Amino acid sequence: MGSHYDAVIIGTGQSGPPLAGRMNAEGMKVAIVERKLIGGTCVNVGCIPTKTLVGSARIAYAARQAAGFGVNIGGQVTVDMKRVKARKDEIVGGSNQGVTRWIEGMDNVELFRGHARFKDAHTIEVNDETLTADKFFIDVGARARVPDWSGLSDVPYLTNSSMMDVDFLPDHLIIIGGSYIGLEFAQIYRRFGCEVTVIEMQDRLIGRDDVDVSLAVQEILEGEGVKFRLNAKCLSVIPRSQGVAVQVTCDEDPKEIEGSHLLLAVGRVPNTDDLGLAEAGVQTDKRGFIPVDDHLHTNVQNIWAIGEVNARGAFTHTSYNDYEIVAANLFDNDPRSVSDRILCYGLFIDPPLGRIGMTEAEAVASGRNILMGKRMMSRVGRAREFGDTRGFMKVLVDADSEEILGAAILGLNGDEAIHSLLDVMYARKPYTVISRAVHIHPTVTELIPTMLQDMSPLRL
Repeated sequence: MGSHYDAVIIGTGQSGPPLAGRMNAEGMKVAIVERKLIGGTCVNVGCIPTKTLVGSARIAYAARQAAGFGVNIGGQVTVDMKRVKARKDEIVGGSNQGVTRWIEGMDNVELFRGHARFKDAHTIEVNDETLTADKFFIDVGARARVPDWSGLSDVPYLTNSSMMDVDFLPDHLIIIGGSYIGLEFAQIYRRFGCEVTVIEMQDRLIGRDDVDVSLAVQEILEGEGVKFRLNAKCLSVIPRSQGVAVQVTCDEDPKEIEGSHLLLAVGRVPNTDDLGLAEAGVQTDKRGFIPVDDHLHTNVQNIWAIGEVNARGAFTHTSYNDYEIVAANLFDNDPRSVSDRILCYGLFIDPPLGRIGMTEAEAVASGRNILMGKRMMSRVGRAREFGDTRGFMKVLVDADSEEILGAAILGLNGDEAIHSLLDVMYARKPYTVISRAVHIHPTVTELIPTMLQDMSPLRL
């Protein structure tokens, strides 16, 4: 007959465990299923390990800059990749074990390790065991996309997941994909001392962002020695005795780029292809993601999709917010919704990019009268004092309502400073609230009021 639960959660990413914890506190009988790594992408092969590598790379970079600050380190700066990986593994292991102990300590929650498949809208099978439930929550996330390019199956390649096993320094790392994952790894391994080439099929990096952001990011990374090949067409992969060659064009030289190792960073694929969703009647889009409404219901009323699998946000913070939305609606009589969320994310190169709300193109397309303010980081005292004046800050404001529409801060502490603007956006207050504020000197954030006091109409 199998076991019956009030709810079954499939997956243990950033939504699943806190939802299990809330349901446990509410006295519900819950099953949570994980086929591989407790904690999902962020804990094991995403945010936590990559930012740990960013931290190691930042120390290597700072050590090479020490003489300019009057600090004599002496000797050549070298990177022990085995120790770098060991540090990363220690931090990841602690996070993984913490989430695991949390789940296992919940009195009303049972953890199943195995692959879940729906038999119908109220039934799944895990390891030949049948589980039924009143409610199901799909939190299975996504994985690295592996394209069907010619020759790719004939060469070894890395993804963001398998990069976590690397304990050596590639001679020449070729990265296909000039967006967030690819660019972070590019700077990490360049700072570790590797030759790095990024191949991008579009005419600029991070194509969803503003042109000035793309160009500034490229300039920052080129300044550290990362090489770029944009407008790559006719892609194919060829094995070489010393590594791999990637064909980047069919009609102009150089037609191919040779390297020792290949990293694919060309998008994500949802883990929905082997869940039995059709048997449950759950619809997916053409890419395999699960459409949801504003409260994260799928088309089947007793089944929700939370986290990256619903394509309403591909970030840890949006996944956790999905949990908050579900819990608020189920338990708190608080009708929170996805549409209340303001887009925000970071690119964690160094210096980082913090991005919120609309881009310039989106603001113009909205038909509003737009004011824009911009300040180069070279005008920020804190940046000069810390010896890193790369990048800029920019804000977009609705000239009529005076509400902030979007902003980008690419520069020292930009991923933290951006939140002072984000909170004003959530408060739906005019930009004058922050433009008239007194901020601490010397900080990056203190230039935000100055920038807002000197805006002009955005003209194309």
